[in-house]
Amino acid sequence: MDESAALATTAARAVETADRDRVLWSDADREWASRAAAAIVGERASADEFLSRRAQLVLERIGTRQPAVTRTVRGIQWRPWVGVVTVVAAFLFGLLIDRIGGGSSINLLAPPVFALAAWNLLVYVWLLVRPLVLGRGAAGPVRSLLIRVASARTSGDSSRADAPTAARRTVLAALPRDWARVAAPLYTARAARVLHLAAAATALGVIAGLYLRGLAFEYRASWESTFLGAEQVRALLAVTFAPGSWITGIAVPDVAAIEGIRAPASENAAMWMHLMAATVALVVIVPRLVLALVAGLVERRRAKRVALPLDEPYYRRLVAAWVGEPARVRVIPYSYTLTPEARAGLEAVLARAYGNAAPTIDAPVAWGDDVEKSQATDAAGRGFADAGEIRLPLFSLTATPEEDAHGAFLAGLGGGDGGAGRSAASGTNVVLIDESGFLARWGDDAKRRDERREAWRELLEAHGSVAVFVDLGDPDLAAAEAELAAAASAHDGGVADEGRGRA
Repeated sequence: MDESAALATTAARAVETADRDRVLWSDADREWASRAAAAIVGERASADEFLSRRAQLVLERIGTRQPAVTRTVRGIQWRPWVGVVTVVAAFLFGLLIDRIGGGSSINLLAPPVFALAAWNLLVYVWLLVRPLVLGRGAAGPVRSLLIRVASARTSGDSSRADAPTAARRTVLAALPRDWARVAAPLYTARAARVLHLAAAATALGVIAGLYLRGLAFEYRASWESTFLGAEQVRALLAVTFAPGSWITGIAVPDVAAIEGIRAPASENAAMWMHLMAATVALVVIVPRLVLALVAGLVERRRAKRVALPLDEPYYRRLVAAWVGEPARVRVIPYSYTLTPEARAGLEAVLARAYGNAAPTIDAPVAWGDDVEKSQATDAAGRGFADAGEIRLPLFSLTATPEEDAHGAFLAGLGGGDGGAGRSAASGTNVVLIDESGFLARWGDDAKRRDERREAWRELLEAHGSVAVFVDLGDPDLAAAEAELAAAASAHDGGVADEGRGRA
């Protein structure tokens, strides 16, 4: 999916998931968008084409009711002019640097072009070690700042607090956050391209200013030092100007000539200016242009193939409804027998979160049983790694989490595919924890519940899992749907970051 389609699809997702109470976008609207998109794209279209066309329909209709949504979509798009302005400003900055030395004299041991070259060499070293420090694909502070400037948004929302406005605010807050997560790899490459071009433009501006001022003024070259003699200075200059000497064929003068221009003596600086310009071109401009080209190619490839988290419940539900195949959701209770009320609540949560799902609720796994024994209790006789199956381990908040039991079950359930609650196709790693038994026993004891929740979070995080707490006796369906989607998103983002770090 290309960048434009991915942004529209992400925006549609924000509208449909952030508006929990269906204030801005009703269930009828959702069904209409799916039917209309399916009719337009036809049966042979890909899932990407269906989702993209559906998102366009969502934005077209919601835009007539809530213009702030479409304004925000336009507002978070990358602004190409920011890159152009950045590069032009960088060139003017280099051009307008007032001096290349003190007055009309160039101190060969301290010209500003040395600082320019040294800074860029440090940047090259940083580019090599950055994946080890920040992780591959991570944006540094300068890139992050440029991304924020180039994709800043304005909503212009009012200060009213009625239901539609509250829902709109929630959507407008979710949209840029969701898009930042999806577009981070693309925007990182785009910012890198702009910054490399800006660095090359700065160096080019310095060289242009150097020669322009040289036409109107005579610069004299000399040197002075408390500790260095002519021989050491000549060796230092030979190393520093080696790139420029190699490309221009101009040799650094011998020791006697260097001694002859020791301050207060001097000579016309034209030769030294050529060496400086050529050195800057070879050390700064050429490498930066190469890096900009590489970043541009990466950016182009990523802009054409933006990876959406299609394994999230939201997308899986839409695609499953489109192809007419219900999503397969398997709940695996551990040492917990559902009451009829909790079972009904669980089915309602699954229907809300996964649409026309075909849920399977396994027989409870006995305390201390391992994965092999739990598989034997599966009436369907299926293994835990069925392709395309969403697996949701289910625990009760009344139980105290124990590593030897719950932790061992999660570790075994993950098997070789990366973690508990994850299916080979879905990539999810979500665990349901029912609070209905806890509330029936201890009532609204907020302190005890928070402590128990924190204990469960610690255990699940140690196994790479994300907890979703829900009262299955009286579930808040909108909140449960949102928390399941958020948990899947959080896990997918962590897996992506881990993958970039290993790449």
